[in-house]
Amino acid sequence: MPRFAYFDPHPARAVTTQSPLHQFAATASGGESSVVLRENAFLDHLILRGESEVLIASVQAVLGLALPTEPQRLVMGEAGSLQWLSPDEWLLIVAAGEGFRLQRELREALGSAHFSIVDVSGGQTLLELDGACAVDVLMKSTAYDVDPRAFPVGRGVTSVFAKATAVIRRVDEQRWELVIRRSFADYCLRWLLDAGEEYGIDYRPAELGATISRAAVVDTETMS
Repeated sequence: MPRFAYFDPHPARAVTTQSPLHQFAATASGGESSVVLRENAFLDHLILRGESEVLIASVQAVLGLALPTEPQRLVMGEAGSLQWLSPDEWLLIVAAGEGFRLQRELREALGSAHFSIVDVSGGQTLLELDGACAVDVLMKSTAYDVDPRAFPVGRGVTSVFAKATAVIRRVDEQRWELVIRRSFADYCLRWLLDAGEEYGIDYRPAELGATISRAAVVDTETMS
C-alpha cells in the first residue's frame, strides 16, 4: 500500500519571509491617481488537478466553493478563490498559512481518488490593479481582449503579458488581479508602473517581511 508523508512547509521556528518585490518602495503619482497597484504577497497558491466529477463534492465540503467547470471561470468566497485553468486543473489561492491545512483536508476528503495537489506559493505572487483606468493599463500590456464588455467579472485567463505571461483575473468592476511567476515579478511591476504613468499610478507594496511561526508537522499515513 502506498504511504504519503505530509510536510508543513512552514518551519517550527519563526522566520521572516520577503515578497518577490521587497526591493520596491511605495510610489505616488504626485497628483490625482486613477490607478492603484498593490502586491498581495504571502498568500498560499495551490494547483489542484483531477477529474471534475471526482473533485466537486470534496471541494464544496472543504472549501465551501463550487468547483468551476466552465472555461475561464473564477469563483471567490470566504475560503479564497478558485480558478479554472484547464479541463482538469484549477488554481486555489487562500490566506497565508491556510494552504497546508486545506491541502490536508482535501486529501482526506478525496481518499483514494486519482488527484494531485501541489503547493506553488514560493513561485508566484499576486498584483492587484484598482481604479477607473486599471483596464486601460491592461489594454497596453496584453493582446487579450480585456474590454469590460468582453471580459466580465468572474473571468480569469492565462495570456501573454508584456513579454512575459500572467493569469489575468477580473474580480470587481474596477479591480483586476495578475498572478505572475516570481521570476517575472520585477519586470512586470516595472512595466505596469511605466504603462500607468500617464494615468497617475500609485504603488503600494506588501509589508517588507512577514513573520510566520507554526509547529512543523510530519505525519506519515497509510492510504488504502
